[in-house]
Amino acid sequence: MDVRASMHETGRRARAAARLVAKADTATKDRALHAMAAAIRRDAARLLAANAEDVAAARQAGLDSAAIDRLTVTPASIEAMAQGLEEVAALPDPVGRITDLEQRPSGIEVGRMRVPLGVVGIIYESRPNVTADAAALCLKAGNAAILRGGSEAIRSNQAIAACVREGLRAAGLPEDAVQVVETTDRAAVGELLRMNEYVDIIVPRGGKGLIERVMAESRIPMIKHLDGVCHVYIDDAADPDKAIRIADNAKTQRYGTCNTMETLLVAEAIAAKVLPPLCRIYREKGVELRGDEQARAIFPDMEPATEADWTTEYLAPILAIRVVRDIDAAMDHIARYGSAHTDAIVTEDAEHARRFLREVDSSSVLVNASTRFADGFEYGLGAEIGISTDKLHARGPVGLEGLTSQKFVVLGTGQVRT
Repeated sequence: MDVRASMHETGRRARAAARLVAKADTATKDRALHAMAAAIRRDAARLLAANAEDVAAARQAGLDSAAIDRLTVTPASIEAMAQGLEEVAALPDPVGRITDLEQRPSGIEVGRMRVPLGVVGIIYESRPNVTADAAALCLKAGNAAILRGGSEAIRSNQAIAACVREGLRAAGLPEDAVQVVETTDRAAVGELLRMNEYVDIIVPRGGKGLIERVMAESRIPMIKHLDGVCHVYIDDAADPDKAIRIADNAKTQRYGTCNTMETLLVAEAIAAKVLPPLCRIYREKGVELRGDEQARAIFPDMEPATEADWTTEYLAPILAIRVVRDIDAAMDHIARYGSAHTDAIVTEDAEHARRFLREVDSSSVLVNASTRFADGFEYGLGAEIGISTDKLHARGPVGLEGLTSQKFVVLGTGQVRT
């Protein structure tokens, strides 16, 4: 295969399809999404069989347990894919919405209209559900999508893509509106990153190595986050039972996700009360603990933490623990070591909660809730294309609005400028 020629042909078809999708009405897009969901439910057995082949090949290739977890599809996750498509269909369509309309002294009215970005290129690893999520969000936001999944999920992604194409056909939309790159040749990623004549934005979803490569090579603007070094801070004014429940969930509900807590910060005034029962829970669940001197004095059964532990996204049952003086010390730690992804405080002090919300500069900041809620589905976006820690265009979980832009529109009645 001539990878360059193939990718450029994909780009040309995507650009042509983007014009048709941009003008599609809401009802047509929603019909396509419902048809995709129906096809996924109908073909659940085929999807599971394709995924089983991918998982078997991944195990044989020596992928680690976190990668296998992200790759694995279950009947529940297939139903979640279908529900995600239906939830996106139920969301308000942002395309064409005019806001901030204001009359100027000249008599013209000036506002802003939501418009599609155009062609979105998405590069992702392991998680096959991204194929359905990305198709849903890009389509509803009026965009065409080029999806390049990892080679480890090629069978799963192709099976889901067949359902997506069926949904597009059922609604009379071009199948080229969502294209899954079929080659596993890594050169396809390099070509996609250079196709700025066809692709308007790149969304990398995967490990640090992938995202660093995309950042180094892309000629196209990106929506991305690099690390998910997420914190839970247990304040001196926390309810101990609530704190234990939240800190347990934030780490152990699932290990291999970017919104999983990687560092636990505990105020010294409450540390002796919450750390022993919480650490016993972690130990029972097989979590390796790495603590600073104060944490180890309270619960000795943990390894000494190193400086590197405070900046590490483990994506595994490993947790760094630090005892801090107070909320200011906690926020100083987050500012120094955090990745601006997701950070939470557990406290009953309203002023401490307000300060944490205002002063912690992350894309999601939570009060008395697990970091695992930092997710497009949980935020009511239907699904997410990814999480952005950038400060321009889109930040946090990126849903429909993050896949649109705005243009100025002017309504006049014959005015001319003098």
